[in-house]
Amino acid sequence: MKAFFIQAVDGKAVLEKRDIPEPKAGPGQVLIKVKAAGLNRGELIVGGLIKAGAPKPAGQEAAGEVVGSGERVMGRCPGAFAEYALIDAREAIPVPPNLSWEEAASVPLTFMVVHDMLVEQGNLKKGEWVLVTGISSGVGVAALQAAHALDARVIGTSGSSKKLEVLKKHGLDVAIETRKPDFSKTVLEKTEGKGANLCVNTVGGSVFAECVKSLGYEGRLAIVGYVDKVLKGEFDLEAVHSKRLRIFGVSNKLRTPEQRAGTVAGFRQDFLPLFASGRIKPLVDKVFPLGELEAAKAYMESDRQTGKIVVKV
Repeated sequence: MKAFFIQAVDGKAVLEKRDIPEPKAGPGQVLIKVKAAGLNRGELIVGGLIKAGAPKPAGQEAAGEVVGSGERVMGRCPGAFAEYALIDAREAIPVPPNLSWEEAASVPLTFMVVHDMLVEQGNLKKGEWVLVTGISSGVGVAALQAAHALDARVIGTSGSSKKLEVLKKHGLDVAIETRKPDFSKTVLEKTEGKGANLCVNTVGGSVFAECVKSLGYEGRLAIVGYVDKVLKGEFDLEAVHSKRLRIFGVSNKLRTPEQRAGTVAGFRQDFLPLFASGRIKPLVDKVFPLGELEAAKAYMESDRQTGKIVVKV
């Protein structure tokens, strides 16, 4: 079968297409015929999920048919950029009939991360304000859609007025056109001086201090990305102390398989009905054939997308 591998070479993530044997399902696994797979910036950033060393199977999320039963499933899927791949049976999520393969492939990683941020750790409540920095990213758009479906209000930052206009149609209440750490004043104005209840920082350390400034009393700050490659930020201890803020990270890197399976159970309970009812419809920006994965990666690195980039197998 055709499959892509990825390796860090001279500070860059390099893809390589190979012909390899079809994988065999072991205990607790299901083999799927991959129909589509989603791209995620984190897996293609050297120093993020990509470390120096031997090439590894590329791709982390997919949707496809279970070999033998034909069941439509989606889920976290190491080696997703291939014709066949394996999924932990506990993490195989049924695909609602109203989702296309491309839409289903956009769901697993981004929306489970968003469930972690908004529900599991963020305790988002109806009517609260959510600030999303870099809102046009895959995770940013998913956070917008999920927060809107949960009846929260959303403020988003982006350097592109065009992207912000698109996202207003998907529930964005307040658009702030900026790539700089200069948005807290507007956030406070729009929230009548109270500040945001929850902030989703997809950008990184360059806006960390501004995110803290933007939060209100008992605000929560989720650290989920660092596309700016800035891994440190000014830490205002007095603000964290006086406003009783909570800062948390969102990553599955150190979690056990049992813990990861637990997040899937929460997602299926809270979010899957929202997809099945059409309350959330994944925003797919562009679809590439699997053979054009290099082009899909280049498109993602160009920052032209609003939402998810998907490869179709």
